Amino acid sequence: MIQTMRWFGLNDPVSLMDIRQAGCSGVVTALHQIAVGEVWNESAILERINIVEADNQQFTTLNWEVVESLPVHEDIKKGLPTRDIYIENYKISLQNLAKCGIKIVCYNFMPVLDWSRTNLNYEMPDGSRALRFVWEDFVIFDLYILKRPNSQNDYAEEVQISAKKKFDSMTKEEISGLRNTVLLGLPGSEEAFELENFQGLLNNYATIGDTELRQNLYYFIKQVAPVAQELGVKLCIHPDDPPFSLMGLSRVVSTENDLAQLMAACDVNANGITFCTGSLGVRADNNLPKMIERFGNRIHFLHLRTTKREKNLPGDVSQNFHEAAHLAGDVDMYEVVKAVVLEEKKREKEGRIDAKIPMRPDHGHQMLDDLHKKTYPGYSAIGRLKALAELRGLEMGIIKSMA
Repeated sequence: MIQTMRWFGLNDPVSLMDIRQAGCSGVVTALHQIAVGEVWNESAILERINIVEADNQQFTTLNWEVVESLPVHEDIKKGLPTRDIYIENYKISLQNLAKCGIKIVCYNFMPVLDWSRTNLNYEMPDGSRALRFVWEDFVIFDLYILKRPNSQNDYAEEVQISAKKKFDSMTKEEISGLRNTVLLGLPGSEEAFELENFQGLLNNYATIGDTELRQNLYYFIKQVAPVAQELGVKLCIHPDDPPFSLMGLSRVVSTENDLAQLMAACDVNANGITFCTGSLGVRADNNLPKMIERFGNRIHFLHLRTTKREKNLPGDVSQNFHEAAHLAGDVDMYEVVKAVVLEEKKREKEGRIDAKIPMRPDHGHQMLDDLHKKTYPGYSAIGRLKALAELRGLEMGIIKSMA
């Protein structure tokens, strides 16, 4: 695996030198300063490349390995007539990235919300902090903070009763904290959703169910994947996080069957997957090693992390979970990495130049000195360094055992 780490730009408290010292040869980054839907021009791309590579003459080589993410405009997700304008802009951005030598592009198709959590500072038994999602808390936000019309129809009576009881006991500070956590914007962005405008964003999807959202995704990929194929660019969709419906919004990239349908919708290698073991691993019905075996040729990027499923309340249709240590939790990381190593060996035998798959240790516990610093949720340095060391050692052990 090609070892990388996510970097949010010059304002990221984790520096490029930190990433270099962690043993990475690549960074995963994006042009967060460019509005969603606008073209990424060559000058902006080259500027970011030059920043990443500035110290390569003096220190070990560090390259911009993967774009995460080139966001998909909401008009495309909603299937509006204006989507073709944004799809054309997307194609131009892919062309400019290819001209600059950037060939792996991650994206997602989650409507309105990107990834969602209800607690960004969940204290673990060892005192470190993790990200957590609790269905009951999300119900509190939906029913009693946002007050989405008819939202009670989406939740079992037992959950509503429990959520109301908990909400009535919460302080103003706790309510504010939950509101701000759910409304958090994209990773790397300083902007969050405003509660006053949020319902309007949801209303835009009132007539867009599972079928319609899938059709809009397939329309998009049929337009852009053939262009990416010609450019030698690999597109890789990130699974839904968490992998189930939220606030009436459909999620269509959550299961093995979802991925199979998407791969078949445009059967070219450029239509690929960001295989996120944390997102997919929340669902007990996703067999991750088997999925790697099935989709291996279309996996262009890896997010390795694990989550721990928690006990649910009666009537829950979802799953409570928290981010676990990378070699703990419900993801069998040994079997996952073994499946990846086998896929890479298969590619090597085929003589492919993309035999090694870029990987980043996704998320990490906030720990040690980072507990006293302001960091992006899930992206503190030391927790990810620990994860990278564990994953690197696991990979080496597997490779040695196969030799």
